[in-house]
Amino acid sequence: MKKNMFIATLIVFAVAALVPAFASAQDNPFLGRWALTIPGGGAGYLNIWQDNGYLDGDILWGGGSVVPVSSVCIDGDILYVERVNTIERKIKDPVRKLILGNPMQPNENGEFTITQQIAEAITATVDGDIMSLKIFSPQPDGKRLRQAEFTGKRIPDLPPAPDLSQVKFGEPIVLLKKDNLEGWKLLEPRNANGWSVKDGVLSNNPVQEKGKPHISYGNLRTEAEFEDFNLTLEVNVPKGSNSGVYLRGIYEVQVEDDYGRDLDSHHMGAIYSRIRPTVAAEKPAGEWQSLDMTLCDRHATIILNGKKIIDNQPLLGCTGGAMTSNEFIPGPIYLQGDHGAVQYRNIVIKSIVK
Repeated sequence: MKKNMFIATLIVFAVAALVPAFASAQDNPFLGRWALTIPGGGAGYLNIWQDNGYLDGDILWGGGSVVPVSSVCIDGDILYVERVNTIERKIKDPVRKLILGNPMQPNENGEFTITQQIAEAITATVDGDIMSLKIFSPQPDGKRLRQAEFTGKRIPDLPPAPDLSQVKFGEPIVLLKKDNLEGWKLLEPRNANGWSVKDGVLSNNPVQEKGKPHISYGNLRTEAEFEDFNLTLEVNVPKGSNSGVYLRGIYEVQVEDDYGRDLDSHHMGAIYSRIRPTVAAEKPAGEWQSLDMTLCDRHATIILNGKKIIDNQPLLGCTGGAMTSNEFIPGPIYLQGDHGAVQYRNIVIKSIVK
């Protein structure tokens, strides 16, 4: 009971964010962008800012998108943040099913799938550029409160956009062999491998059998790691499918069948959930498309099918699914393979010479 009261207290503090922040930007050590290492070792991101006297923030928690926090406030030397975590759960109660208006049919056990939102409270303190955080998560059954500690590090300010006309590149390196996966390995060794190479085409075929348990397929990464570079490749996305190209294992360039749809930071060529393309340059599903991607000084330039859709734009932090939130270490190229079928070919990288 005391734990439930505690989580309620934290949420009350968070709701207090509706009151104008009392600290100036100079006096507030929490303001800024933070690279998080979340419980379990995953990559996350937290941004706290002040807008017209009010505190606000957004957060990335492992996978998915950067999303607004529900509320944020400061009490003394402690930051309080509330985020909402959406989960799926099974119910059998037919009355509850009618109240929810769930149109789905029950599974073989007579269960209906519903979504439920769970409020999680985060507290944080700061010592210089290091943030120490705790998360308090009510369990779905409502009987327990899970607590976990994790850390954050302040992300340094971005440098000015580089002058790409003055950047020097090394010799091109072909990353894909003609008939084998030499130089590549699964990011998650325990997952199923849907990847294969034939005649210079890298294919991912994550087959799921109807009526059988879901199979977790692995993402594919280069064994070599890189700093800044230009990467070119061709990709073929089947209808309705989805993949992604992770630059240095940190920033995802979205690969998706979204021909004819509105511009969005989740569509083809976008820096996933961070930078929206300025023009739609996708081709229909099933056609080969070219991607030309330059990563330099935490700025990205993306050319899709010969059209520049992101022009030397700043990268504010990692994207969902990143291997790490540390943007200052070398990393691999990794290709998302746990979402759907996709093909790649002609993968070539040129490192930036500094």
